[in-house]
Amino acid sequence: MRTFLGAVPLLLLACCAAPQPALSPVTQLSPPPPPPPAPVSQDWRDWPLTPGTWVYRADAAGTSAMFGRPGIEADLILRCDLATRTITMSWAGAPAAGGNEATITTSEGSASYRGTALAAAPGRIGLSLPANSPFLDKLAFSRGRFIVAPAGIGALPQAGDRLVIPAWPEPARAIEDCRK
Repeated sequence: MRTFLGAVPLLLLACCAAPQPALSPVTQLSPPPPPPPAPVSQDWRDWPLTPGTWVYRADAAGTSAMFGRPGIEADLILRCDLATRTITMSWAGAPAAGGNEATITTSEGSASYRGTALAAAPGRIGLSLPANSPFLDKLAFSRGRFIVAPAGIGALPQAGDRLVIPAWPEPARAIEDCRK
């Protein structure tokens, strides 16, 4: 029994784990850098769409197809004036000294137009086309998207310099309303 009692402290020591070395403080790792932005395609049909959605509205004077984000002024408006049978396309912009030319690109081709500051809508540039303009058909039936690009911008899209608009039914509806 003496041997057993003498062995108990040794057994207890054997069951205890060996002391661990003190842990060094954890170094804070910085997150990896964000991946570089995806390269912008040279093909306008691959450019990301301008954020927003189309809304169609009608009143006694005509109809409108408006593209933009909720709660802020529309990025692009196509307004049918029934009295004159014209479509006015407008976008936000300040009058330029050399003119307000814009190029509109569709899947069927491009055209450049000179816009003017709209007196009825300060801070907007607009251009008017007769409702029967063949270019409005190109815009209404463009495959997937069309682009409104003010003059004087680079070859590739940059944030806020051009509108890459989805080709939804609302613009075609406003155009057709003007032709009835």
